[in-house]
This record gives sequence, structure tokens and C-alpha cells, in this order.
Amino acid sequence: MSPLRVAIMIGLGILSTTGHSEPLPTTMNADILIQASATQITVTHVSLEAKVDFESFTRHLEASLGRFDPTSLKALLQTDPASADARLAQMEGDQGLMIFSMQNHGVLLNLAGTRRHAMRYNIGNPRVALRMTRHDIRAGLYAPLSVLVYEEAPRVVRVEYDQPSTLFGQFGDADVTAVGRELDIKLAKVVEHAAQLAARP
Repeated sequence: MSPLRVAIMIGLGILSTTGHSEPLPTTMNADILIQASATQITVTHVSLEAKVDFESFTRHLEASLGRFDPTSLKALLQTDPASADARLAQMEGDQGLMIFSMQNHGVLLNLAGTRRHAMRYNIGNPRVALRMTRHDIRAGLYAPLSVLVYEEAPRVVRVEYDQPSTLFGQFGDADVTAVGRELDIKLAKVVEHAAQLAARP
């Protein structure tokens, strides 16, 4: 068994079951009519556990990923899409992924009088998202992806996220689902790589 498989245990759980669409209450005033519906979908939740130090793991995770910087893109997207695409490619990190934003949920717990190590990352790639949204714009709901990293116990880190292929698979588009499966692998590899580096003496 590889050191990686020893270091990381994967747990899968179903959040909800596939169901049917049903109408929601309709809101109406003199000028606006809103019709809404809800659909239950099947989402697989992934939980990865690594026996490594939290600070070391998050440091390696952040170092391996690129950073999304929109400041130079707005004008380029309107005037020179090819240059914008090249600029986005330069932002890519391990597995072609980049961090869009980070939220320190552990520090937020100070408001409740407690504190723990917990970071939420929004991870993705606009160029990868485009491969899905060009087929179904609704895929933009889950791009970038949300990943939570927290310390379960001393030298025990958990990484949790909803499996991309099940999020994007709900739209019933083969091209979108295929990209979702690629993201399943990319996210797992990024986590595995960070865990391997954090486990080194």
C-alpha cells in the first residue's frame, strides 16, 4: 500500500436522493410574475483525512495552487480574448487549478468564544468552467468549487467537498459531466500532493 493511501482515507456519503421537480409558491405583484420549481438531486460528499499538521498541509496546498487575479482581465476579455486566455493560463497551478478566495472560518469562531483551524477555499479555473458553461450556463453555479479544510485533532486534517461530477452531472449534459469527472481527479490529486509534502520530515 502506498504512503499516500495510508495517509488519506476517503469517505463518500449521499447528501440527498434523486427525485422530481415540484413547483414552489409563486410570487406576483402588478408587474412581476416569478415562477419557481425545486429539484432534488444526488450529490456525493467527499471527506478526506490526512494524518498531517494543519499548518503544513494548508501551506503546501496554497503553494501548489495558482491565484485568480481578475484585475488585468476585464479589459482584455472585452478587447483581446486571446491575451486574456493566455493570462489565465499563467495563473494556473497544480492540476491547472487556482484559488479564487479563502475564508478563515476558524478565526470566525472567536465570536463564539472558541477557535479552531478551519479554512474554506474556492478553487477552480475559468478556462475549465468555460468548457462547461458553453454547454450549460447553469454549471456556473458550482464554479469555482468550495473546499473546506479543518483540523479534526492534532495532526489530523480533514478535507471536505461535494464531488464535482455529481454537482455538474445534474444538468444531464455529457460534455459538462465529463469535465466534472476530470475535476474529481484534479481535486483529489491536489489534496494528495499537499498531504504527501506535509508528511515529509
